[in-house]
Amino acid sequence: MSQRIQHIISEIKDQYLIEDSLRPWIIGFSGGKDSTALLQLVWYALLQIPEDKRKRQIHVVCNDTLVENPVIQDYVRDVLAKISRASVEKGLPVYVEQTIPRLEDTFWINVIGRGYPVPNNAFRWCTDKMKIKPTSRFILEQVDENGEAIILIGTRSSESATRARSIKKHQIKGKRLTKHPHHPNTFVYAPIKDLFLEEVWYIINAMTSPWGADNSKLFQIYSDASADDYECPTMVTDKSHSSCGQSRFGCWTCTVVKEDKSLTAQVAKGQTWLQPLLALRTSMFDERNISENRLPTRRNGQTAVNDEGHNQGNYTPKYRAKLLEQLLSAQRKMQEEHPEIELINNQELVAIQVIWHRDLLFDYRVSDIYNRVYEREFEMKKDAEKIQKEIDLLKSVCENPSDFDLIQELLIMQKNKALLNRKRGLKDDMERVIEKYINREIA
Repeated sequence: MSQRIQHIISEIKDQYLIEDSLRPWIIGFSGGKDSTALLQLVWYALLQIPEDKRKRQIHVVCNDTLVENPVIQDYVRDVLAKISRASVEKGLPVYVEQTIPRLEDTFWINVIGRGYPVPNNAFRWCTDKMKIKPTSRFILEQVDENGEAIILIGTRSSESATRARSIKKHQIKGKRLTKHPHHPNTFVYAPIKDLFLEEVWYIINAMTSPWGADNSKLFQIYSDASADDYECPTMVTDKSHSSCGQSRFGCWTCTVVKEDKSLTAQVAKGQTWLQPLLALRTSMFDERNISENRLPTRRNGQTAVNDEGHNQGNYTPKYRAKLLEQLLSAQRKMQEEHPEIELINNQELVAIQVIWHRDLLFDYRVSDIYNRVYEREFEMKKDAEKIQKEIDLLKSVCENPSDFDLIQELLIMQKNKALLNRKRGLKDDMERVIEKYINREIA
């Protein structure tokens, strides 16, 4: 086993030095067993290379979907800090990068804000928005800057027949690098593709962590979440990768499968503070297809009623508000033991209210729900005096009251679009508003 691992380290070292160009290496790091083993072997190889020849940059990229399992998320943050610190101390060209979804692509913006039904096998919208896009943006930035880039993945053939077929499909005999199926000028390198599970654990348990992490914690996390031996891809860059539906660790909100075995096992083994997540996730799964929770249309106006007369469109405003209250209640419950826990951030709360207003949903207010759960005052407004001054100034330059109303609506629309980073469609929306006011004046 040791000889096979040493051979891989030598191969990584050779691959690092053999290239004429300085195409950066991008290592997807999930914090799980495979990505940890991969990075350790790359690190060992770097230490065997003279300092003056370590010219190629290595980016350790970790994507945070913002709904990760809190246990693994806390562990990963600690490990990333150690990696970053150790790379500086040892003079290695290793740089830690963290990616997150854009505000408009986060889980709660889409479910509670827009009313998307939680994912299932037929509508797995989360992988693209929360994993593929953030990672792809970073890869494209590196390609734009350097011309080409190489992605190192921790995929292993022995993990599953599907992965074995995928690796075989893209590999070129006699070559270590393969072309990425979707990103131009991007190549893929899978150094540990031939390792077995026992060898991965040997690297983690028997070989010292080069950045000073306690790998026994990782082993304990897997032990506490005993399910199957499958782990999410260390880096999802296209839709051919599996999502976390069958994974040991992934998004705690995942409803692609009926039961989250890892979360259930963690609660059963004493981590009862995770119970609110398990309860909410179960509720979202059970209530996904209830007709009363769904509208008869989708967001594009398309009819969504099946042959039995059941609604299959977006979530109703009432159910969106219910989900927000359940989420905030779960957050407050967990914060009693772990005050640092944040299941939804303030920026998402503001954006949800913006979307509800744009959807003309005025029966529910985010601040009212928040205040009810937390028993405190939470207002999503700028300073009232400043707002009033802006309004008074605008009124003073508008001769006609309807002009003031028009400009106010256009300003709000522009601010909402800017907040969600979605300028697409702004021109058409503004034209519709102006046309509405013109028709009103004519009438």
